[in-house]
Amino acid sequence: MENFEDLGFSKVDYGREKRQGFPEVIYGEGKTIEQIEPIMEKLIEKHGKVMVTRLDKEKGESLVSTFPLAHYDYTARILLYGKPENYYGGEVMVVCAGTSDLFVAEEAAITAEWMGCKVKRLYDVGVAGIDRLLAFREEITNADVLIVIAGMEGALPSVIGGLVQRPVIAVPTSVGYGAHLQGITPLLAMLSSCSSGMSVVNIDNGFGAAYQAALILKLVSEGVNHEIVIS
Repeated sequence: MENFEDLGFSKVDYGREKRQGFPEVIYGEGKTIEQIEPIMEKLIEKHGKVMVTRLDKEKGESLVSTFPLAHYDYTARILLYGKPENYYGGEVMVVCAGTSDLFVAEEAAITAEWMGCKVKRLYDVGVAGIDRLLAFREEITNADVLIVIAGMEGALPSVIGGLVQRPVIAVPTSVGYGAHLQGITPLLAMLSSCSSGMSVVNIDNGFGAAYQAALILKLVSEGVNHEIVIS
């Protein structure tokens, strides 16, 4: 198999799965239907599956009519074709501060599921009503990897980071009032967090958070052992 195929307007990366663990995912925003369709065809031919992110409703419905086995999710703006070949042990919990952040939360959850992860959702548990979060403390501490999504001041990942001994992947969202600065404020808050073991992805990047979580579970499932030499 060649590493990529040049379609003129796009070089389809067939080697992505071997290099990075998962096939190339199509970023749909800014691409036309005429560009997305042939890329999808090539990836389905080589991998038997494909995912397209950031698709508006019109493009999503058009692609489903061309690929009837595909499914378009309106909240996440994701198109899926095919299922994972492998399912990993462990659980990814996607925790979302507010209902307004669901478009990012569902992007993360659906991406992680498509990559072979078991996903549990916990939504609308922001710090403004801290009892809602603490009511699920046992489930939170039992998760293997947590993707924590928040807009406004972005406090939720720091709170959860102080409760668990597992990786926390924080996702700032563009949801908030003026001084929120379209996500810059929670991004900086998360980067400045005093909670240890927390990593941060870009604003609204549920996909990136899910990819990182899936790689963590993939590594654990592979049972990789490295010989330790003490001299």
